[in-house]
Amino acid sequence: MNEQREKAESIAKVLSDKKGIDVAVIDISPKASFADYFVLASGGSDRQVAALVESVEDLMEPKGVFPNSVEGRKTSGWILMDYGDVVVNVMTLEMREKYNIEKIWGDCELTEVE
Repeated sequence: MNEQREKAESIAKVLSDKKGIDVAVIDISPKASFADYFVLASGGSDRQVAALVESVEDLMEPKGVFPNSVEGRKTSGWILMDYGDVVVNVMTLEMREKYNIEKIWGDCELTEVE
């Protein structure tokens, strides 16, 4: 397993452990040049989305890994964290349904995280 995959899976695991909904890892490396993996998770409310984002920061910061950028606000329903090779999307259920990232990247390998 490569370093990027390990990073994506460790982020997915913390999101799942913190009760993220429908946590998944999509290997976009065959189709995208900007990243290798998407990590997706939903929260039942803006508050849960913010808590899930904080849990990712709590996992990565002690390792000296910080996002290149964070897009979205705690009340926007969708927060994107760009870790370079891994892009984390945490969104409300409504936003996830609306934008349907899984369908857009449907020809890429998707791993659901329990």
